[in-house]
Amino acid sequence: MAEPGRDRADGVVVCVDFGSTFTKASLVDVTEGRLVAAASHPTTIGTDVLDGYDACLAALAAQDPRAADAEVLACSSAGGGLRIAVVGNEELVTAEAGKRVALSSGGKVVGVFAASRGDDLAAVAGVSPDVVLLTGGTDGGNAEALLGCARDLVAAGWRGPVVVAGNVAAQGEVGAILDEAGTPYVLADNVVPQIGVLTPGSARAAIREMFLAHVIGGKHLSARADFTAMVRGATPDIVLTGVELLARGLDAQHPGAGDVVVVDVGGATTDVHSVVEVDPEDSGLAREVVATTPVTRTVEGDLGMRWSAVSTVEQAGLPEYADAAARRHADPGLLPDDETEADVDEAIARAAVGLALRRHAGRSRVVLSPEGRVVERTGKDLREVDLLVGSGGVLRAGRAGVADRVFAGSVGPDIDGGWQLPRAPRVVVDADYVLAAAGLLAGAHPWAAHRLASTLAAPGRG
Repeated sequence: MAEPGRDRADGVVVCVDFGSTFTKASLVDVTEGRLVAAASHPTTIGTDVLDGYDACLAALAAQDPRAADAEVLACSSAGGGLRIAVVGNEELVTAEAGKRVALSSGGKVVGVFAASRGDDLAAVAGVSPDVVLLTGGTDGGNAEALLGCARDLVAAGWRGPVVVAGNVAAQGEVGAILDEAGTPYVLADNVVPQIGVLTPGSARAAIREMFLAHVIGGKHLSARADFTAMVRGATPDIVLTGVELLARGLDAQHPGAGDVVVVDVGGATTDVHSVVEVDPEDSGLAREVVATTPVTRTVEGDLGMRWSAVSTVEQAGLPEYADAAARRHADPGLLPDDETEADVDEAIARAAVGLALRRHAGRSRVVLSPEGRVVERTGKDLREVDLLVGSGGVLRAGRAGVADRVFAGSVGPDIDGGWQLPRAPRVVVDADYVLAAAGLLAGAHPWAAHRLASTLAAPGRG
């Protein structure tokens, strides 16, 4: 008898990530929940993005003929990925909340505009967003905050997709303003229904809807209709779904790994995804008006292995690597061809990981208050994380022991400065790129997705 939740029909699914540099494809047996073949090819932005996919599919079919006729699920960050501008009323509340929601939705935040700061919304078009996330006001509060932002956005000439995630009492009028201007929009729950509460789920789903309906086709990455048909979301959004599944599992019979952090070191950015249950006893210690959520993603656009190598070594204070970083920036396809070059790549990766994790985690410090000395915490407390997953080419294709060297200084019990970094996690590498595949499979094939993601937490893996 099949295990509860397990797919009962034999079959395989091709999972594809159209990356900014490489297109990666996996063939997954959804009956057994295992990876059976893998392939990659440089992403063919210069011609048709499906040219690279065709090469991957041919390589998969050579390994397993079932790939030729398999169902295909895909995610994409090709062509710049998903670019989001956040428009809100108050910089420290709704605009900041919108920024966090946009990041968790798989987007790169290209601009944050706050009415309270007097920002000119004519500048929104200048940052070339794919979607605008419009926020403002708490539920039942002053409706004018959201209405004013909507009017100003229309007056500034913006006619691209908008996700409205502000005061629900004003959303009907906002919809009428956008309708009259001919601006496509989706209504979502308020991301800040009350001060101190952040609810990203509805807006995250709405952003994915806009990405599929307006962004994928609008980038003109392929002349073939099957590209838009196979894409299910932006790659970082899909990966975060896989991270959630790894951390939380499906149910009591299919448990998760506990608190999980994933660090993806890319050529242009270093992304940190975390699923960490917030301790209610600690929530009162934070000094943030926007609450921390269990599921969080941050994107560090100045930290990376190639396009951002120069700013990485500058931020880390490593002038001895300036020339090597400049070479990598000038030639993003550069691969290390000797031990010295491999050492340089690991040093840049170690710097990117250390900075990205610290920005994500924040720190704790002792401050004086009317109640006496208390511990104040900001950011995401990662100290009790059970599993730390490394991703990115420098880790997947690295030398033996690369993860230990790259994460040195970012994990352990004796890190100075009050940084809330993982103290004793298991460190593994997503060498087979299973988190994207698990995220793609989570909806239609949850058992297979869970089994695939759980390979990262298997005993003995490291």
